[in-house]
Amino acid sequence: MNMATLALPPKPLARQARGWLVAAICIAVITLMLMPLVMSFLASFRPLAETSAVPPTYLPSALSTENYQKVANYQQGIWTYVRNSALVAGMTIVLCLVLSVPAGFALARFPVPGKEVWFVLILASMMVPYQALLVPIYLMFAKLGLTANHFGLAILHTILQLPFSVYLMRNSFEAVPKELEEAARVDGASTAFQLRRVFIPLALPGMVTVALFAFITSWNEFIGALILMNTESAFTVPIMLTGVVSGDFGSVDWGALQASVVVSMLPCLLVYLALQKYYVSGLLAGAVK
Repeated sequence: MNMATLALPPKPLARQARGWLVAAICIAVITLMLMPLVMSFLASFRPLAETSAVPPTYLPSALSTENYQKVANYQQGIWTYVRNSALVAGMTIVLCLVLSVPAGFALARFPVPGKEVWFVLILASMMVPYQALLVPIYLMFAKLGLTANHFGLAILHTILQLPFSVYLMRNSFEAVPKELEEAARVDGASTAFQLRRVFIPLALPGMVTVALFAFITSWNEFIGALILMNTESAFTVPIMLTGVVSGDFGSVDWGALQASVVVSMLPCLLVYLALQKYYVSGLLAGAVK
C-alpha cells in the first residue's frame, strides 16, 4: 500500500454509513431525553384509580382531567402560584440585566485596574453553595424588611445568577469589533451613547441568554423561596409542588404530582423554544473572533 492510497478520501458508502450511525445515536439520545417528559405528560391524564395501581401502568386506559382539576383548586389555586413565580422571575430578569450589562461592558472595554482579578473573584463566588449563605442572607433581609415579599426573593435569585450573567455579558461585549467602537468615538459618540446604540444591539443575543437563564433559575428555585416566603398566598410554584403531592395518611398523590410538573415546566419550555436561536448564539458569543 503506497502513500497515494492512504491519502484517498473515504468511500461514499463508508461515509454514508457513518452518517447513519451518527443519526441513530442522536435519535437514541433524543429519545432518552424526551421519554421522561412524555411519560410525565401521559401520567398526568391517568384516572385516579390508575395512579397508584400495582403494578403500575405506563399508558392510561382513558384520559382524565381529574389531576389537573385537583391542582387548579389546590389551596389558593395554581394560577396564584404561577403568577407569583412569574412576578419574581420577571423582576429577577430586570435586575440581572440592569446589573450585568454595565458590569460586563466595563470589564470588556474599560482599562479597569486589576479587572482580571475582579473578574476571577466574581466567577469564584459561583463555587460557594448558596445554601450555605441562606442563614446570613435571611438575617440581613429580615433587618431590611425584605422577607415575606417577592422583591426580596427576586434579589436573592439575582444574587445567585449575577456572576454567570456578568460572565456572559463580558464575552458578548468582547466579541464586538473594536473598529465599531473607534468609529463611534471618532464621530463624537459618548460612552453611554456607544453602549446604547452600538454595543447593546450587537450584544442582544447575550442579553437574551442572560434573561433566559435568570428566568429558569428563578422559576425552579425552591430553598430560598421556602425560607423567605412565609404566607401561603405568596408561595411560588416549587413550594406548591411539595404540598400538592400529599395524599391520605402521608401517601404520595402521583397523579397530582405529574400534573403539577407538567404545569410548572410548560413556561420554561415555551420560553426556551421562543428564545432558542438567541440562546445558542449568545453562548457562542466571543468563541470565534
